[in-house]
Amino acid sequence: MASLLADAAISQKIASEPWPDDVCLYQPYKLQQVLLPDNAQCLAVQCYLQMCGLPFRTVLRTNAEHMSPSGKPPFLRAGPYVISEVEPIIKFVSTKGHSLSEKLDRPQQAEMKAYLALVQGTLGNAELYISWCDPTTASEISRPRYSSPYPWPLNAVLAYRKQWDVQNQLKTLGWHSKTLEEVYDEVDNCCKALAQRLGNHHYFFKQGPTELDALVFGHLYTILTTPLTDNCLADIVKEYGNLINFCRHIEKKFFEERERGPKD
Repeated sequence: MASLLADAAISQKIASEPWPDDVCLYQPYKLQQVLLPDNAQCLAVQCYLQMCGLPFRTVLRTNAEHMSPSGKPPFLRAGPYVISEVEPIIKFVSTKGHSLSEKLDRPQQAEMKAYLALVQGTLGNAELYISWCDPTTASEISRPRYSSPYPWPLNAVLAYRKQWDVQNQLKTLGWHSKTLEEVYDEVDNCCKALAQRLGNHHYFFKQGPTELDALVFGHLYTILTTPLTDNCLADIVKEYGNLINFCRHIEKKFFEERERGPKD
């Protein structure tokens, strides 16, 4: 009971404070270091903050993963608060009075949560599998990029430890035993479900963008733009024209137009 009251008091305190002017989103370097799974998560958070119209600054750090409270990028620093990973960051933003899903009714919110779980559980795990369980991708891309900030032999130790950790995580989730073709089939089924739900609309719900749009964009755009040892993963997404149009729309509205600023 005391813990619940303490949590409620903390939430009330967070809600009463305005959005800070110096919010920073920490993530690994994109060109030299970040891998497919982390880049998808980072882009999803960036997109969500842009959709909420909240000011923030992206800060690149080689050790962003180790700076993060959960050991996973990205993480947000907002005043005295440090929050890591997509879902906790979205909850924090909502506590501050900025929610994109409050306009949905209860059945729609339940549907949105189901699709969020589908995306994270399928695309997120597929990205981890391809990055760390596919031998060619792991040796040619993942281990070299992950270890790039560190000197030898620390770089090799950290890269192999990361690979071991991810593989154990995927074993727990039942993904490690899958073949690459089975992973591609999972991705295709996920994209098919998303394409059917999206239809010919700009967003997944008629009320406007939600965290589902941000998360889907983060994953799909990263898959489409990240060089891998082959194009099989991106080719699956390209089979769904409305998902491609969705990515183009989100990129233009929440990134390109924001960077250009308001017209005179």
